[in-house]
Amino acid sequence: MDGTFAVLFLLAGAADMGINYCGDPGCVAANPAQARLAISYGDVIFQEKKIGHEVYARYDLGVQYGPFQPTVGLSVSDKGDTWVGGGAAWTGYIDQAYIQLHLMPGFHAQGRGPQIGTVLEFRSGVELGYEAHNGIRYGVSYDHRSNAELSETNPGLETMQFRISFPM
Repeated sequence: MDGTFAVLFLLAGAADMGINYCGDPGCVAANPAQARLAISYGDVIFQEKKIGHEVYARYDLGVQYGPFQPTVGLSVSDKGDTWVGGGAAWTGYIDQAYIQLHLMPGFHAQGRGPQIGTVLEFRSGVELGYEAHNGIRYGVSYDHRSNAELSETNPGLETMQFRISFPM
């Protein structure tokens, strides 16, 4: 996987912004949004092989700028690798089904996991799921981390997880 999710995030967000957000007061005006706490668990994949598991917590802030909602996250693998970062998420709905794309630069601290390049690692991905009437979301997420060629070493790392998010 490469930067495909980052490009999709930017294209979907820009299209949504142009269609739905560029009236008065402006394309990236602050608007209230549903704050959420998400917890996920799943597989860590390195060079197409499952190498362990990861727990990931993410908090989506209660504001959005145009279609982009600020978000922060922290993940820890069973090998002690840690990632912490912040960025933005874009969410699209069809009835109660949703798709969410995110792009988050962050810092990686290597434990006993593979060498993936630099301390700065970009996390981008997609989540598909269902939002229940009570606001709880159930989804499956897939994301990719890499350093965007900031280092000669850039093998990338993926995760495939089940996520539950709760409105705050």
